[in-house]
Amino acid sequence: MSTSTASPVRRLLGEPERTAIGASRAALLLLAVGFGALSAAGTDLSLRTQMIAYLVGMVALNLPHGGYEHFSNLRRRGLPFGARYVALYLGFVASFVALFVVAPLPALALAFGTAVAKGGHGDLRVMDALVGTDHLPTKPQRGLAALVRGGAVMIVPAVFWTETYYSFTGIMLGVFDGQLAGPAASNPEGVTTALGAAFGLGVLAHLGGGLATSLRSTGGVSRSWLLDAAETLLLVAYFALVPVVVAIGLYFPLWYSLRQSARSMVVEQEQPDRTEGVSLVVAWGVLVVGALVTATVAAALWTVAPNPLAGGSLLSGAVAFYTIFVCVIAMPHVVVGEWLDFGRGIWYVP
Repeated sequence: MSTSTASPVRRLLGEPERTAIGASRAALLLLAVGFGALSAAGTDLSLRTQMIAYLVGMVALNLPHGGYEHFSNLRRRGLPFGARYVALYLGFVASFVALFVVAPLPALALAFGTAVAKGGHGDLRVMDALVGTDHLPTKPQRGLAALVRGGAVMIVPAVFWTETYYSFTGIMLGVFDGQLAGPAASNPEGVTTALGAAFGLGVLAHLGGGLATSLRSTGGVSRSWLLDAAETLLLVAYFALVPVVVAIGLYFPLWYSLRQSARSMVVEQEQPDRTEGVSLVVAWGVLVVGALVTATVAAALWTVAPNPLAGGSLLSGAVAFYTIFVCVIAMPHVVVGEWLDFGRGIWYVP
């Protein structure tokens, strides 16, 4: 797939795409400011309310979009390719579930890494299509940009909401009778401090390198760097100020899915022939089958998990179980849907 830093689809931006990108920024900014104000006033949102917000955001708003990404990627690409794609996807799902059964802690670490990869690389492709990546011409710069944007999702909450973060990590491990071990168990504050320091250096290197490139190539500060810097700092502020359960639960529908929808719109304008010949009935049927398969994966995970609700309350157990379920389907979503698909991928930009 192309890694061009000046994608032609940016010329096609219309009002809906600009509105979607603007809405994603406004949503996170309003939440960050709102929760910052609540914290300054000494008011905390109850954990119960936070968990409900998480489930609404992740189940009702975000899950359907993941299925659409695969449908959009696979349509009109033929049965041989589609069959291999689905087989690989299911194979990765089964392998990931097996890893959770035999080694819950490494599996959860891989799951957190998947969230970083999905948030980072998905957002990088949105930048290619809609925001601009002229200041990121090299692969190392692009990789660092993806790591910083994705790292904000997992690392910043660990630093600013350490107690809640580790509490839910323990509950998630409990679904498969696992537990924290090593430095994460004996010195969690030290681990998060080290991660936070490394992430901070990554942010400085990413923004500093992009600025240097911008100055060399244009003789000034480019618009793409300014937007990147603003969005990167917005993500950091959002995950620092918004309680971790709410922050992750609303990030994916309000930022990831909204921005990917905007990217899809400009890609369809660039290559409209990809939508021809797909009837409403076929589209509906594919999405129904996808929903049934997803439900089957959830049921299978529930069956093999020794302790599906992790011994906690119904609400906390549901959040933990659903988070693991999302991680299980997210790993092949990224690996099969994007990295192993050399022709298009779920985050395709011409």
